[in-house]
Amino acid sequence: MRIRSLYIFLIIQVLFPFLSNGQKDTERPAAPLLKIVTVSQTTGNPELSWSLSSSPDVSGYVVYSWKNHEGYALDTLYNPMATTYVHYGSGASYFTELYVVAALDSSGNISPLSNELGTIFSGVEIDTCNKKIEISWNSYSSYPTEVQNYSVLYSVNYSGFSEAGLVDADKTSFTLSDFETDSEYCFLIRANLDGGLHSLSNIACLHTKMQKPPVWINADYATLGQENDILLSFTIDPASEIETYTLQKKTGFTGSFEEIAKFTSIYESVLYSDKNADTGKVNFYRLSAINNCNNPVLVSNISSNIVLRIERNEDIVTLKWNPYREWRGISGYSKLFIKKGTTFEESYSVLPGDTVFTLFYSNIMYDITSPEVCFMVKAYEDSNPFGINGESRSSIICIPLTENISVPNTFTPDNNLINDRFRPVLSFTPASYNLIITDLQRNTLFETTDSETEWDGTKNGSRLPEGVYLWFLKITTPSGKKISRSGTLSLIINR
Repeated sequence: MRIRSLYIFLIIQVLFPFLSNGQKDTERPAAPLLKIVTVSQTTGNPELSWSLSSSPDVSGYVVYSWKNHEGYALDTLYNPMATTYVHYGSGASYFTELYVVAALDSSGNISPLSNELGTIFSGVEIDTCNKKIEISWNSYSSYPTEVQNYSVLYSVNYSGFSEAGLVDADKTSFTLSDFETDSEYCFLIRANLDGGLHSLSNIACLHTKMQKPPVWINADYATLGQENDILLSFTIDPASEIETYTLQKKTGFTGSFEEIAKFTSIYESVLYSDKNADTGKVNFYRLSAINNCNNPVLVSNISSNIVLRIERNEDIVTLKWNPYREWRGISGYSKLFIKKGTTFEESYSVLPGDTVFTLFYSNIMYDITSPEVCFMVKAYEDSNPFGINGESRSSIICIPLTENISVPNTFTPDNNLINDRFRPVLSFTPASYNLIITDLQRNTLFETTDSETEWDGTKNGSRLPEGVYLWFLKITTPSGKKISRSGTLSLIINR
């Protein structure tokens, strides 16, 4: 019995070391610290970086995808010195990817999970109505490294990235309102961290395909029409894709513009007749391009009609008008046109910038062959940047013909060059004219139908004696009046 007990004791003594060494190790290693998660700008794959576990027994690391507070193992790295990992085949281009890391020891024990860090996912949308690009992203965790701010980087047509703006750490959106249409824009968010570290988002791209607005709209002219309307012309940048335009008007120098017409399916030019315009007032016009969102995107320069006014003080006629507003070129010279008969004729040139012109009625009265004399100014544009030099006619203003007839009652045909001839003095050129001179017995001594012909006091070349003679005058004025007058004339010979 004692021998058997001794045998059992010896067996236990021999096997004890082996039994002790065979007990399972259950102590978990310390968790690593996940320091950075960023997206490679080159490959688009998430890149993770962590610090080593502080435990002495570490055989590798397990990388997990973290979803709904649960970890899903992506890969196990059997390298105790591994501190980085690239997640190939991730969805970081479509959503935020969250990660945690754990240490693995030689007994297969897994540490507690590290802190979680996720990728920055950026999205981009274009607002074609307001010509804006909206960039948004999820915030990056400020643990273990504080986020200072976010840089919004952009690239145009695959050029290098440059900074569009810097956003505070508590902001996750940015608006870009200055961009080129029909171009490829790509955006990248960079979280700037303490210590010069950073985390990059995915690259989000879009094509800025928009309805191309006109670069320019030229108000060619506002000019008086034949029906006392105001004719308007606008030329539009031919590269424009916009088809809708609104015409706005303001009468006078105060108040605001109001829409008077809308045009659709318009390309390159707009012509319009404002039949409701008060041509006795200055009217201002402008044309606006309207995009598909019914928003104005460009307004033309302003055009205005020219209103002519007249003042007369006996023989002095003064014309005044407002300057044309506002050509894209420069206001050149103006011309004054006068209608003395049936048509307007160019009569005077006016220096650039002048809006007042004075003339003497007596200088034009004998050229007038109609019941009134009318005036009009034309203004001309020079050096228009688009080669569309405008021209604007003013309103027309008229004054009635002055129909004065004056007949002297004496003359002295003694060839001393003073009062040697007789004829009625008219302030107009008559439509018809008949002058007869007789003696007191009504014998005709002189007759003419030419208002410019004068009587020299002779009959058939022979000088007549001093005395009293009779004259008879019949005239049709330019206004159509028929006038008959008669009187006496004393012929005096100075000795």
